[in-house]
Amino acid sequence: MKNSTTLIFGRHPVLDAINAGKTVQKVIMQQGFRGPLEKEIRTICKEQGIPLQLLPKERVEYLVSGNHQGVIAYLSPIEFQQLENILPFVYEQSQVPLFLLLDGITDVRNFGAIARTAEVMGVHAIVVPRKKSAQINADAIKTSAGALMKIPVCREASIIATVDMLQQSGVQVFASDLYAENPITAMDFKGPTALVIGAEDRGVSPSILKEVDQTFIIPQYGETDSLNVSVATGMMLYEVIRQRM
Repeated sequence: MKNSTTLIFGRHPVLDAINAGKTVQKVIMQQGFRGPLEKEIRTICKEQGIPLQLLPKERVEYLVSGNHQGVIAYLSPIEFQQLENILPFVYEQSQVPLFLLLDGITDVRNFGAIARTAEVMGVHAIVVPRKKSAQINADAIKTSAGALMKIPVCREASIIATVDMLQQSGVQVFASDLYAENPITAMDFKGPTALVIGAEDRGVSPSILKEVDQTFIIPQYGETDSLNVSVATGMMLYEVIRQRM
């Protein structure tokens, strides 16, 4: 598997890895796989919030040529952390929280570039959803220049629920929106802050935009529709750090 994380396959090896507490990014199951083990894998994935994807036989065999028995799992090279544990720690260190919430960032190189910038700019954690998020693989780590091995990454079930949790903890949540009225320079990032970063093609999800505290636009003077998402993230983080300095 090109540019993959650690890949394991086979019904019992996958179950054993999950039961052993390995950090599993995703499980792939072949369509038509039935039986007690199929039910057990579905149940344990649901209980532990592990994304489960069904693929036709030819796609599964494209991913791995060994005796996969219809089940593949991707192991993450990093350990995911819990945002609810990081937030109080940041406050205890008398630091001003700064978080990135990634909504629909699926390109591994963009994800790696975002992580690299985030680590340099002092972001305390990156939050990704369990579904529709970039794989943390060799490409992502390489693009991040190793930052993904340093900065905490939290995998949460819902970005909307995370926004609510942060707001209840005194963190203001901001999002970039091409239709926002105010420029980024009009925002106040001196207090506890979280930035929601949306995918280049669709931006931040409308359901999330409804929940954030404020939206802003990065001023643009050219004719191109949008900035590369990692570049835009760097511009947002620079404004945060500029205000705090």
